[in-house]
Amino acid sequence: MQIEKNKIDSYNDALLKEHQRKFDFAKAGINDIESLLQKLINFQVAIPSWALGTGGTRFARFSGGGEPGNLEEKIEDIGLLHALNKSSGAISLHIPWDIPEDTANIKALAAQSGILFDAMNSNTFQDQQGQELSYKFGSMQHVNKAIRKQAIEHNIEVIKYGIELGSKSLTVWLSDGSCFPGQLNFRQAFQNTLESLQEVYAALPSDWKMFVEYKAYEPNFYSTTVGDWGQSLLYANKLGDKAFTLVDLGHHLPNANIEQIVSLLLMEGKLGGFHFNDSKYGDDDLTVGSIKPYQLFLIFNELIDGMDASGMNHTTDLGWMIDASHNVKDPLEDLLQSVEAIMIAYTQALLIDRKKLIDAQNNNDVVTAQEILQNAFRTDVRALVAEARLKSGGALNPLSVYRMENIRNELIKARGSKTVATGL
Repeated sequence: MQIEKNKIDSYNDALLKEHQRKFDFAKAGINDIESLLQKLINFQVAIPSWALGTGGTRFARFSGGGEPGNLEEKIEDIGLLHALNKSSGAISLHIPWDIPEDTANIKALAAQSGILFDAMNSNTFQDQQGQELSYKFGSMQHVNKAIRKQAIEHNIEVIKYGIELGSKSLTVWLSDGSCFPGQLNFRQAFQNTLESLQEVYAALPSDWKMFVEYKAYEPNFYSTTVGDWGQSLLYANKLGDKAFTLVDLGHHLPNANIEQIVSLLLMEGKLGGFHFNDSKYGDDDLTVGSIKPYQLFLIFNELIDGMDASGMNHTTDLGWMIDASHNVKDPLEDLLQSVEAIMIAYTQALLIDRKKLIDAQNNNDVVTAQEILQNAFRTDVRALVAEARLKSGGALNPLSVYRMENIRNELIKARGSKTVATGL
């Protein structure tokens, strides 16, 4: 389904006067507003193909209807999101859920909506139909060399699909680990995984990156073979210059200082990218910024500070992606909310007076440092984000347009009420 540009313009026209009032107020005191707006226009957040369907829990899944049943429909949905917010200009595919039957057609369809192909994601945490050997006890860590080889060959296959589509990176998340003490030898599991990753790394094109994702627990609850950022960093350092750590905001133990982790990984030149979501207890995969918006802002504070210190491009030098599961929300509405939360936190971090913050830090002025950060966080920047969308041809209020156009009902009419997105 597509939404015509003239419809978006019509909705915008009704809001322009009020928007201009809010924007004039929000931009007051910003020295270089055009530079800030251009950064917002350039900043893009990739949408994962699997986030377009309704998720679930270990106990149930309640379909919302109208879910994309194939890769073409997934690209159409992301094209719709991008038309509304102009900040969702990339799709991240998951293999084997999203194997393109006609690569040329898929690339053309994505290009029509201005969609690029972000990181490719492999899957060795499930047994696929017709798969010869099982990953029940791990994949790249497995004691059986044949199973490790199967996982390696799958990842290399994913790279080949990515090359055809124009992707430039591979994300490897492993569920490998153990549920009980004594189940595996930690050192041997690490070595097996490293050797497996090395074979995949050797297949990377020269201009590609490998992202090694970590997770503290689940589905294995006693140990995971890439359990935290330190283990991921070990792998990345041992693999080489094209290997980086990927941070998923939900893949930490409670109360982990994620912003400190981000800062140190940036300092070491080993931060590859992000999977954005939010959580109350663990890997809850909730809407970005819905539970801990201040933490999201503090993370962006460290990102901006560290990237600027290294001369990095905010738009292209890290991978930005949402990774969420929509159990009770319309997935497209949830994604619109998540992208908006990311853009707000990014904008607030851009407003921080870095010189004053550094002076406060160097003078041990704790109160002033806190005030600088909290003043930026409490600034309502929604009009700035909306102005960037307007300049890009998007909607001033994407969620409102989505609802007024009854898009979910239209998708249900076109696709049916019982469709299930591939992979869910």
